[in-house]
Amino acid sequence: MRDAGCIRFMQWALPRMHMRWPGFRKVRRQVCKRINRRIDQLHLADVNAYRTYLQIHSSEWDFLDSLCRITISRFYRDKGVFDALCNVVFPALAQSSIHRGDTVVRCWSAGCASGEEPYTLALVWDFVVQQDYPDVEIQIIATDVDDTLLGRAKRACYTKSSLKELSVEWLDRAFTRRGNTYCLAPGFRNKVNFFPLDIRRGVPAGPFDMVLCRNLAFTYFDMDLRKKILEWIQDSLFEGGALVLGIHESLPDGVAGFCPWIPNMRIYRKYTDKG
Repeated sequence: MRDAGCIRFMQWALPRMHMRWPGFRKVRRQVCKRINRRIDQLHLADVNAYRTYLQIHSSEWDFLDSLCRITISRFYRDKGVFDALCNVVFPALAQSSIHRGDTVVRCWSAGCASGEEPYTLALVWDFVVQQDYPDVEIQIIATDVDDTLLGRAKRACYTKSSLKELSVEWLDRAFTRRGNTYCLAPGFRNKVNFFPLDIRRGVPAGPFDMVLCRNLAFTYFDMDLRKKILEWIQDSLFEGGALVLGIHESLPDGVAGFCPWIPNMRIYRKYTDKG
C-alpha cells in the first residue's frame, strides 16, 4: 500500500473511531505497516478491500483500533517537564497534601505504556522531593488499554535506549543490570499500581493531586472525546491539582477550570471560579 493510499484510508477510518488524522500524520508509517500486515493476514487484495471488510465485519473496528496505538516512551521524556515537576509542582502538591491533613500525594499516569512515565515519577519523588518532605508519600496509579504493555511495565526491565535521559547516578542507584537489560529495584516498582483501562470509557476513582495525560487524548482523539475526557479528569482532581499534557499538546479552546501553571511545559492547575 502506497503512502497516499494509506493516508486516504486513515482519513476515512479515524473519524469513525473518534480519532483525528492530524495527530497521526507523523506516525502514520508505523500504523500503515500494521494495517498492511493485517490486510495480508486476512488475504485481502488491497486497502480498498479492507475498507469493504470493515463495513461488513463490525468487530474488525476493534482490531483496527488496536493497530492505531502509538507507544513511544522512555524515562524522563521531555526533561524540562520533569524538572518542573521536581522543582515546582511536586513541592506545591506536597504542601497541599499537608494542609488538608493528608500525608500522601496521589498521581495518575494515563496511557502509561511500558511504565516509563510512572516509574520516573517514583524516581523523582525518592531522589529529589522526599528530601524536603520526608513525611509525605507518593501513590501512583498507572493505566493503559494494552495488556501486553502493562505486562512489560510490571516486569520493569528496560533496554538502555529507554534510560538514556537518566543520569548515571540514578541508573546505578535504581536499576540492576541483567545482560542487556536494566531492571528497576522493587522499592520503586512498589510505588506504582498498574491497571487496564481505556480512558475513552472512564477514569480511575480519585481524587488525584496530579494527572498526567501526555501524548494520548489531546493528540489522537477528536474534539468531542477530548472534551469528555477533560471533564472526567477535572472531576478527578483535587482543587489546585496539576494536569500535565504532552509538550506539543494544549487544552481545547474555551475550556474553564484550568489555568496555566508552567505554560511552556503544558502543565495546568485546576481552579474553581467562585465569582
